[in-house]
Amino acid sequence: MSLGWRTLLLRIGDRCPEYGGSADHKEHIETCYGVLSREFEHSRDAIFEFLLQCAEQLPHKIPFFAVLIGLINLENEDFTKDIVDTAQAKLQDALHNENRDRIRILLRFLSGLMCSKVVVPNSVIETFETLLSSAATILDEETGNPSWQPCADFYVYCILASLPWGGPELFEQVPDEFERVLVGIQSYISIRRHFDDIAFSVFETDEGHSPNKKDFMEDLWERIQVLSRSGWKVKSVPKPHLSFEAQLVAGKSHRLSPISCPPPNFSQTSSEIFKGQEKHEADLKYPQRLRRLHIFPTNKAENMQPVDRFVVEECILDVLLFFNGCRKECAFYLVSLPVSFRYEYLMAETIFSQLLLLPNPPFRPIYYTLVIIDLCKALPGAFPSVVVGAVHALFDRISNMDMECRTRLILWFSHHLSNFQFIWPWQEWSYVKDLPKWAPQRVFVQEVLEREIRLSYFEKIKQSIEDAAELEELLPPKSGPSFKFLSDESNENTDGHKLSKELVGMVRGKKGIRDIMSWVEEHIIPTYGAEFALDVVSQTLLDIGSKSFTHLITVLERYGQIISKLCPNEEMQLLLMDEVSAYWKNSTQMTAIAIDRMMGYRMISNLAIVKWVFSPANVEQFHVSDRPWEILRNAVSKTYNRISDLRKEIQSLKKGLEVAKETGEKAIKELEEAKSALEIEGQPAPAERPGRLRRLQAYADKAKQEEVATEESLEAKAALLARALEESKELLKLLFKRFVDVLTERLPTVSANGEIPNLRAGDQNVNFVAQDLETATMEIDNENGTDKNSEPNGQNTKNGYNVGELEQWCLCTLGYLKSFSRQYATEIWSHIAMLDDEVFVGDIHPLIRRAAFSGLCRFTNEGSQL
Repeated sequence: MSLGWRTLLLRIGDRCPEYGGSADHKEHIETCYGVLSREFEHSRDAIFEFLLQCAEQLPHKIPFFAVLIGLINLENEDFTKDIVDTAQAKLQDALHNENRDRIRILLRFLSGLMCSKVVVPNSVIETFETLLSSAATILDEETGNPSWQPCADFYVYCILASLPWGGPELFEQVPDEFERVLVGIQSYISIRRHFDDIAFSVFETDEGHSPNKKDFMEDLWERIQVLSRSGWKVKSVPKPHLSFEAQLVAGKSHRLSPISCPPPNFSQTSSEIFKGQEKHEADLKYPQRLRRLHIFPTNKAENMQPVDRFVVEECILDVLLFFNGCRKECAFYLVSLPVSFRYEYLMAETIFSQLLLLPNPPFRPIYYTLVIIDLCKALPGAFPSVVVGAVHALFDRISNMDMECRTRLILWFSHHLSNFQFIWPWQEWSYVKDLPKWAPQRVFVQEVLEREIRLSYFEKIKQSIEDAAELEELLPPKSGPSFKFLSDESNENTDGHKLSKELVGMVRGKKGIRDIMSWVEEHIIPTYGAEFALDVVSQTLLDIGSKSFTHLITVLERYGQIISKLCPNEEMQLLLMDEVSAYWKNSTQMTAIAIDRMMGYRMISNLAIVKWVFSPANVEQFHVSDRPWEILRNAVSKTYNRISDLRKEIQSLKKGLEVAKETGEKAIKELEEAKSALEIEGQPAPAERPGRLRRLQAYADKAKQEEVATEESLEAKAALLARALEESKELLKLLFKRFVDVLTERLPTVSANGEIPNLRAGDQNVNFVAQDLETATMEIDNENGTDKNSEPNGQNTKNGYNVGELEQWCLCTLGYLKSFSRQYATEIWSHIAMLDDEVFVGDIHPLIRRAAFSGLCRFTNEGSQL
């Protein structure tokens, strides 16, 4: 029976077999309460823990759990008093541990308990006022630190987010006190700094700033004000307590103990760099939970009140949060939220907003891919068409999409199609073949097809687009190596072919590395030179390992030392990457994998990869292919993953060293005690005692050896970390220097009166003042007051694309510069002084500075974000 009450608690509010398929919430609560009452005497503690756990991990069902607790309160006040005290203690602990999700949900839970007459309304008001007071203190220049505004915003956001759940009850029971809270929120909104999140927008626009656009906090406050003016009527929040009000009012309401917020972090200096670092740290700890896309036109999306949209978004995000890793359960709860209206379009928009959230999605992108797949299967008559509409809407606006988001969308879409037999109405996009090769829509289709081939095979993907045969032109060449020394009758007698064939024979004969290296040094280098030797060796070894990933890795592991010896400097490493690229010119995937593995085996340095990516041949591909960017992303990611791994290993070794020291001290103590007992009143110990003494001595010696070994490992790892950090510093400097160099060469110059060139105008001679431009914007969130002008695909129609190739190259490269700055902002801020002195110096083009600094959310001395 114990399993029964747990299942009933989990499924309460759902149309499910446990409740006979009924959707009557009152019936659910009565059934569940009846079972809980019978089990209460035997399972009190278990019910206590499980109720709290359900409230925290199924927060969209808090109204149901609160009513159950309210009904229990009628019979057992001590039980509910313990619930209230535990919830308050958890809230206090969450505030000091900065557990954002627990703070937000516990405030909602306390509001729900207040609605069920379990908590005194004035206690909830006092909790709100404590959070408001702390938020205002943080913004004070003298007593707080305005750089930590994200923390203050979060406190106020938690209050606002709980009002749809508890606001109606507070308005009815304590109207004056509640009005005081609302006035305090209005006061806070008026003194906080408006947050311009252009650096984190999925869609880029040219107007720079949007002073009329409301940020997330301003928008949420406006929604709550609309709710207040409508009499606090919320359709999206279940109100089961109203059905039991006559019973619940007889219960005793409990007071909450006062809470306290951690004191603000005081700023130690007024330097611009330090304040920027503080703000970045605050943004990391208190990120914005949602950035709305609004990708569907208003005539398609569900018509709901602003606050209802917010509540459903919160419920969707909560389900995604707590069922990460349980995709089936996640899909089940997403399609069965306890609301009375349809929300498929809003659900799709919210999931896509998380998939494309900048700087990083809350979970790995594959999670959202699987959830979307399961939702298509759970709602086969509704959700697939919604996803199709979302893809078309995003595709129409692809030219304005952030480069990182564009890459994520390509990866998601190709993976999604692979789960549905690669079926897609490609004929609707067949017109992209006639667009210029740099047009974003054409590049998008080209990259999706290339990724699909990675997940399947060439013939399968070619067959999938047979209804749009024009798109075959966008397929990559049929994958296969391009071996320079492939033998045929016309060239098998050349020196390169003979040497390659001889090397193959040595490998098949299992000659050792030393023998092969001696042969290279004696027979190839003296006659043909080191570059020719590298050409023969690298091409031949790549061909031997071309059958599969495993073959490639095996060859690199066994014969990588030969390649390393032939590439002692960056110049030779650049030649090696040219050879890899030439051999795998028909396979972007194998090129990226080979270079990535070579970096992993230290055959190629990360600095060499940066230089190779920014070589003239690759620079010309920046706007028409993801090939160079994939290699660059892998190199930078591997660099910082290595640093992260070393830090984790060092932490583990430090803990191991502490344990080893404690073990050694314990062994020495036991040894000394045994020695002191060797003689009893001057008489020799029994014969077996020396044997025990030897064992203890061995334990002590072993413990000391382990301690020394751990110390040596720790020192070695610390040295590796120091080296890796220095390499990362040089990597950042080189990366930004190369970005600045290539962009400076190609960006149109700023006019004499300071006007910045408009890269999207399609005319190199057209300039504009970025802050005054009112075009080239798009309708992302009309409720937030954004501009209504839309620029699908760069003002293109299905007949053309009006942005020139040079301008598109600049847009793409600037987009990737911003992407790298944003993704590695933490590492960049630690070296920003060096970058200011050595990279961002002199007359840097304002578009370069804006891209790099907006990725860092860095502010100028005038206070405006670049």
